[in-house]
Amino acid sequence: QVHLVESGGGLVQAGGSLRLSCAASGGTFSNYAMAWFRQAPGKDREFVVRISRYGGSTNYADSVKGRFTISRDNAKNTVYLQMNTLKPEDTAVYYCAADGDTAIVKFRWYEYNYWGQGTQVTVSS
Repeated sequence: QVHLVESGGGLVQAGGSLRLSCAASGGTFSNYAMAWFRQAPGKDREFVVRISRYGGSTNYADSVKGRFTISRDNAKNTVYLQMNTLKPEDTAVYYCAADGDTAIVKFRWYEYNYWGQGTQVTVSS
């Protein structure tokens, strides 16, 4: 079982940048595809981006393409989300998730096995 802890959230002005980190422990990190989801108040948890086990494949939501970049460092058991050109609509709690069944690319939050506690990102206009 893998344990996930996010960090790096905060308050930023529109157009600014933030870098989120998600540190994993308790499992072999490279066995898991990793993803970021977000949830704004009153809305469902939505897919943001996914990265394959060794980083060779990524999938982005259309809303963040060209602005967000996911990466991972398997030696450090950490996945990152670099967020640039932030918009007020990016305001949400951001969660990292791990999926041990890596044969299929998954976009729905309920398909992921493990979750962090979330980190708040607030973008002011």
